[in-house]
Amino acid sequence: MGSGSMGSSWVCILMLILSILVIRDQLPELGAPFLLRVQAQGSWEVVVENAGIASMHTAVTIYNTVVLLDRTDIGPSQLPLPDGECRNDPNDETSTHDCTAHSAVYDIGSGTIRPLFIDTDTWCSSGQFDTDGTLVQTGGDNDGFTKIRTFAPCPGDGDCNWVETGTPLQNGRWYATNQRMPDGSQAIFGGRSCDTVEYVPSKGAPVYIPLIANTNDAQNDNLYPYVHLLPNNQLFIFANRDSILFDWKTNTAVTNLPAIPGEPRNYPSAGSSVMLPLSGFNGWGGPEILLCGGATYGAFLNPAAGLPASITCGRIAPLDAAPAWAMENMPLRRNMGDMLLLPDRNVLIVNGAGNGAQGWGNAQNPVQTPVLYNPNAAAGTRFQTLTATHIPRVYHSTANVLPDGRVLIAGSNTHQFYTLTGYLPTELRIEAFSPPYLFGARPVITDAPGELGYGQAFTLTIDGGNPDFIDLNFLSAPYSTHSFSQGQRLLQLNTATPAAVGGGAYTVSTTAPPSSVIAPSAHYMLFAVSNGVPSTASWVHIG
Repeated sequence: MGSGSMGSSWVCILMLILSILVIRDQLPELGAPFLLRVQAQGSWEVVVENAGIASMHTAVTIYNTVVLLDRTDIGPSQLPLPDGECRNDPNDETSTHDCTAHSAVYDIGSGTIRPLFIDTDTWCSSGQFDTDGTLVQTGGDNDGFTKIRTFAPCPGDGDCNWVETGTPLQNGRWYATNQRMPDGSQAIFGGRSCDTVEYVPSKGAPVYIPLIANTNDAQNDNLYPYVHLLPNNQLFIFANRDSILFDWKTNTAVTNLPAIPGEPRNYPSAGSSVMLPLSGFNGWGGPEILLCGGATYGAFLNPAAGLPASITCGRIAPLDAAPAWAMENMPLRRNMGDMLLLPDRNVLIVNGAGNGAQGWGNAQNPVQTPVLYNPNAAAGTRFQTLTATHIPRVYHSTANVLPDGRVLIAGSNTHQFYTLTGYLPTELRIEAFSPPYLFGARPVITDAPGELGYGQAFTLTIDGGNPDFIDLNFLSAPYSTHSFSQGQRLLQLNTATPAAVGGGAYTVSTTAPPSSVIAPSAHYMLFAVSNGVPSTASWVHIG
């Protein structure tokens, strides 16, 4: 390289440095300095410019790949099937001969997208991982109404694909919810015009659930009910504004809980819901449910009115002697948001809109600022606004925690078909949000078991971080769709005092969760969290 080229290069570098300094000084609203703001409020990046499909159902697999799933009756996608393969479906309402994919797998490591073949319509369906890591996917619309499908994941360079089983659901399920059960089955609750629960594998005829029937209204605000497995082996089931404790062994309601104040909270007025982390430090007891957001009643029936979304969250301890909802306000109104349990045991609220409801063309005023909720802070101090994305994500968006601690954001299609221009177009880009905790010094798990039995003692070797402030947290891999992550669960382990082993490394001894009631048998992401900063997870099978 000549001296003139070297001089030009140094000039470019100096200009870049000066530009960064000018940007920092000219953005006082960001606070000072700019880097500290990024650390305090997180950052965004587009990881796939065009996935080819808009994912309305998303799940992270044990091979660090992500299953993306749309619907089939939507016309051609932007992702062709390989080798001239086409789907010929005389029942398809839009395209009976379709040579494009409506599902895909994203490889986190390589950033590649591989098209998958899906036979029948998965529109607004449900799912959950089985104990061996197979994704079990149920229902949908049209010819997918009673279907059960499986996806046995494989490494990113594999050729695994969807399989339709020969065993149908007993009731057609559209807008239903799946929950992994302690006995290894999946309970499937509700759906449009369906007031029952059935199990896969089957345990007999579907059972009528009065809660689901009684919470229906003119908007059908009982769809995608929120279901959480409690540590006493009962289910918390929520629909519209009402909830029960449910004995799944007898299929009966045990307790009627008080109605949450305010708006309806389920599809099409959806907020979102999580069960807050369970902890071995208190014997896995004291579960709490958090619901945030929703839509003003009537927003779905009259979308042109642009009625405001809910601004409230409700929190309840359903096993208390006298359960009651404690209400607090979010910084921003939001419906169709996604709530995620993060590895540091905080809750992220992301995606959604400030007005309108779910459904085609019903969203207005997209909310592009995520919010962090600290469940252990005092009331009135729990919320923190984070860095906004420049990409709106409304109806049919998803959010999933990745093993590296980032949050994958995909989808958003508030149109009947792919509409790539105009207001809130179909979104084919995939983003990753890095929460504030990713800007600290991260611990590294250097030795972890791949398999654990219930109550089994084990030891992790960790390098880096502060051993005086270390948490070990198991996080499930849920199925994200329609503002609810089905099967989401975080378990904080009871740890012993770390022991130094030299070179900055140390061991931490602990015990696996005691039963399948606390941890239904599955693969979990195990995070070591030091001073609130998580490691990259190790996948561990429990059960």
